[in-house]
Amino acid sequence: MSQLFQEAIIVSLLASTIRIMTPLLFSSMGELITQRAGIWNMGVEGTMLTGAFAAYLVATATGSLWLAVLAAIVAGALMGIVIAFMTATLRVDHFIAGLGLNLLAGGLTLYWFQGYIQGRAQPTFSGFQDVAIPLLSDIPFVGPVLFSQRALTYLALIAVPAVWFLLYRSRYGLELRCLGENPKALDVKGLSVSARQYAAVMLGSAMTGLGGGFLMLGFSDRFLADFTAGRGWIVVVALIAGNWKPRGVLIAVTAFAFLESLATHLQVVGAQVPHQLLLALPYIASIGLLMGLRFRSGQPARLGVPYARE
Repeated sequence: MSQLFQEAIIVSLLASTIRIMTPLLFSSMGELITQRAGIWNMGVEGTMLTGAFAAYLVATATGSLWLAVLAAIVAGALMGIVIAFMTATLRVDHFIAGLGLNLLAGGLTLYWFQGYIQGRAQPTFSGFQDVAIPLLSDIPFVGPVLFSQRALTYLALIAVPAVWFLLYRSRYGLELRCLGENPKALDVKGLSVSARQYAAVMLGSAMTGLGGGFLMLGFSDRFLADFTAGRGWIVVVALIAGNWKPRGVLIAVTAFAFLESLATHLQVVGAQVPHQLLLALPYIASIGLLMGLRFRSGQPARLGVPYARE
């Protein structure tokens, strides 16, 4: 294997890692906002799937990718309203509400998809292409990896410091974190706990829907049942592995994306490793992380605990 080929493989591996990170970053940053507000939304998978289907529907119906992005965001926010109503208003167990939402999204998207195509050949579309940043994309090695990506990938990378600033450098972020640690402190000040939880869940779910939308618009041209393939669960694991902090979540997401990219590239170079094992690498890593990090203490104190005024 020549040195030039090896360098090309490494650049491709790292560039692919950044691209694969994009939907996971959007969704994990959104879910971080949601969980910091005390709502343990286990419906990430269903929200991503709904966002992906909404993006597919609008992209094939209108031909506009940016309208499809907007549709994914709106679909995610609507799913957020459902989960907020169940957890903040009805005080349903957060895990049961999330699992129910996943099942509902899986069934509804398949039903709507079958109704949309009505037995005809599935419509397809042309997704987002790489946008090279002038001058920066010409930097050897670094340029093709970081500065020749999809437009939304740059936005996903910016979302990490933006969410950090929101959580730790703004009044809204202080109130949001208080929801997950001590919601009664807000209540006694006359501030509505449920209204702030609704806002947080809708914002977080909108970002999660965007993650699902990018998964469709950046990687595929057609919709399939269970299109998200468990990435919503990887987002949940990334939050736990990242100790509910933006930087830690970024590191965890990067690790998962690298493993998925590595699995693809090992197949390309013909590595003598079972195909099924390569595909399972990110999920095996998820199980290992959960086992190894079960004693981490960064979880918000009131996460998953319905608040009720005494």
